[in-house]
Amino acid sequence: MASHSWKDAYRGMSADNIKGLVLALSSSLFIGASFIVKKKGLKKAGASGIRAGNGGYSYLYEPLWWIGLITMIVGEIANFAAYAFAPAILVTPLGALSIIISAVLAHIILREKLHIFGILGCVLCVVGSTTIVLHAPQERPIESVTEVWGLATEPAFLLYAVMVLIAVFILVFHYIPSYGQTHIMCYIGVCSLVGSLSVMSVKAIGIALKLTLSGMNQLVYPQTWAFTFIVLLCVITQMNYLNKALDTFNTAVVSPIYYVMFTSLTILASVIMFKDWDRQNPSQIITELCGFVTILSGTFLLHKTKDMVDGQIPLSIRSPKHMDDEEDGIDQESIPLRRQDTSCMRGDKQRA
Repeated sequence: MASHSWKDAYRGMSADNIKGLVLALSSSLFIGASFIVKKKGLKKAGASGIRAGNGGYSYLYEPLWWIGLITMIVGEIANFAAYAFAPAILVTPLGALSIIISAVLAHIILREKLHIFGILGCVLCVVGSTTIVLHAPQERPIESVTEVWGLATEPAFLLYAVMVLIAVFILVFHYIPSYGQTHIMCYIGVCSLVGSLSVMSVKAIGIALKLTLSGMNQLVYPQTWAFTFIVLLCVITQMNYLNKALDTFNTAVVSPIYYVMFTSLTILASVIMFKDWDRQNPSQIITELCGFVTILSGTFLLHKTKDMVDGQIPLSIRSPKHMDDEEDGIDQESIPLRRQDTSCMRGDKQRA
């Protein structure tokens, strides 16, 4: 039985899945590096103008930020292509590798401390990603972009999309004005919710382009352009609020939280829209969930590692954008992070 299970797992890696895997890995490399380059650009821009976290756009005049953006675009293009060949439940979780790259580069370039447990978190991310890769479902055969549009307009996914839009409007107009500077979940929530819709549209466009290049022109269908418009709208929204999150909070915190929320919501959206789990048995689904939980454990360790460092308040993690506050002996960047985890820190002190 075990032999058959392993054979089935390897047989599941079709040619399309392998192409998607390679593209997803390349995407993680570029995106992970882009976080660091953009962060450097935001710091330089914030030192001479209004910070992005305060509504400023001075980073648009910073070449380093544009280099980071171009790097991210290259990664997103690779990610875009990956969705055309493999299911979202395979491609999206591999974003954990960008967290590892981001954390390591932040440690080397930004001098943000990477604790030993953070290294363990990176290992858990790799193990979880490998588990998902080996048990990922086959890509759903689709012959036309109109077929994807039909899946997107089914009642179940329409309900999900409406709930996402309502949540985004509540965050943008009610919570962000009051809590955006002190609660990281406000900015990341918008990015993740909108991102889950953008991935579904990106997959639709990827399928349309793949079919077009194979001789079945999908550009004549209005659905293709409708998905394109949705992607542009979602990406602009994501980029805006991700910039705010990166400029306000530490990279080592933004990256893992964004990954966890974005991946969870994307997998949920894919399961609803493309019915990925309908083509798998319970054993495969449970194994994938275990792999995903392993990745979540890794990102949790990375997050808690940052909290442990904040508790020591070393000079290396302080951001130049708060140098004016440091003259008064106040590190504003560490305050909101500690507010969120006050109960956890109290519990740690009691156990100590």
